[in-house]
Amino acid sequence: MTQDQWTAVDRYFTELLAPADETLAATLADSSAAGLPEIAVAPNQGKLLNLLVSMCGARSVLEIGTLGGYSTIWMARALPADGRMISLEYNPAHADVARANIARAGLEKVVEVRTGAALDTLPRLETEGAGPFDFVFIDADKVNNPNYVAWALKLSRPGTVVVVDNVVRGGAILDAETDDPAITGTRAMFELVSREPRLDATAFQTVGVKAYDGLLLARVVA
Repeated sequence: MTQDQWTAVDRYFTELLAPADETLAATLADSSAAGLPEIAVAPNQGKLLNLLVSMCGARSVLEIGTLGGYSTIWMARALPADGRMISLEYNPAHADVARANIARAGLEKVVEVRTGAALDTLPRLETEGAGPFDFVFIDADKVNNPNYVAWALKLSRPGTVVVVDNVVRGGAILDAETDDPAITGTRAMFELVSREPRLDATAFQTVGVKAYDGLLLARVVA
């Protein structure tokens, strides 16, 4: 199969099961116009996050890596009326775009976007007693994936679901000799998860409009 076929299949699924609305379309358009990298999750992946949040009955969500708020909006829409979400974004300009997109979606009272390095912000969440979160989505700098998973555990409870994006790296995850920090960080994350008795996890490969990649899906069991 080819990239064109993967993209066509994704579009078919999206048109039937996750059609764009004006808010989501505007979120992508405004993010692009502001110069943000076009690396948001695909629409069917956004719908997957929405369904996962809903299926696990989450009332609180932590997102590490906001970008323009596209995935944020998908997840926040699955929360109940009294739900809450905190999203962490390193880049202040990206955070401003995300806040505007979230406000247009009518979710500004549900979602708080915090700016700064996540490894600085996460300890503050712990100090504030912001957790435990019911659902954690990690989609930020890959070199820190093991640190983000470790913090997800600290801010979780038994039953919390953790999802990590971009874990296949086009198959480069197999390269044990690489010095690419995105790959070494992701491999270290897999090793951490494999040794961690509090996590029950799997990972799977995906193809589609985002090309060849994959997700890690884990549940906190203790």
